[in-house]
Amino acid sequence: MSMQPTQTPSVTTRHTPAFEGFDDRNDVAEFEAHAGRGRFNSAFFWVMGGYINWHMRQAKATAFADLPSTVVELGSGVGANMRHLPVGARLIAIEPNPYMHTRLRRAARSRAIDLEIRSVVGERIDLPDASADVVISSLVLCSVTDPEAVLAEVRRVLRRGGRFSFAEHVAAKPGTPTRWVQRVLRRPWAWVFEGCSCERDLATLIESSGFSRVDLRHHRIHSPFLPFNTHISGTAIA
Repeated sequence: MSMQPTQTPSVTTRHTPAFEGFDDRNDVAEFEAHAGRGRFNSAFFWVMGGYINWHMRQAKATAFADLPSTVVELGSGVGANMRHLPVGARLIAIEPNPYMHTRLRRAARSRAIDLEIRSVVGERIDLPDASADVVISSLVLCSVTDPEAVLAEVRRVLRRGGRFSFAEHVAAKPGTPTRWVQRVLRRPWAWVFEGCSCERDLATLIESSGFSRVDLRHHRIHSPFLPFNTHISGTAIA
């Protein structure tokens, strides 16, 4: 991105309907359940963000090192990754959950981040082709509807040689106790965490998405949330 951060950090939001896909408002129960999960996840990641980041701190410190002054982030949530941005940075946040936005704005003000929220899904990023130097994500590709489409969008908006840096949780190896737990809990886990799948092989998906180079590593954290404990992190170059 060529734009420079302003002296006084600002916050802007491009609005879309609160939850795409619920055009038939006669289905009130389903819509309200989805909204309820949106509120719950906003509160959950606000309360648990420090704990989750402590477990992911080393992977994020490596993947998100040396970020430029303007960063596009998929699923910015409540702003957990702002600590990795340089002082005075500009963050273009692709965040479709409107219940994250208030906390995201608050985090931006506290860290002097120039924030632009784009309330769109990762499958349809409303940025021009080849317009970004860096796109980042953490704990996002597990929950999008179509991760292949999201990665295609990431490649589209990145300039040639641009960088996609990620820290994501993934399916454990077949036959392991963790993989068994992921299989057993997949439905309630996805319902609570807005479609999050703990069974995706995101490493293979990223490596086969057409990037010129992918450097990633597998690692494990040790949290009480067993389905969440198998991770990948790294960088893909457009």
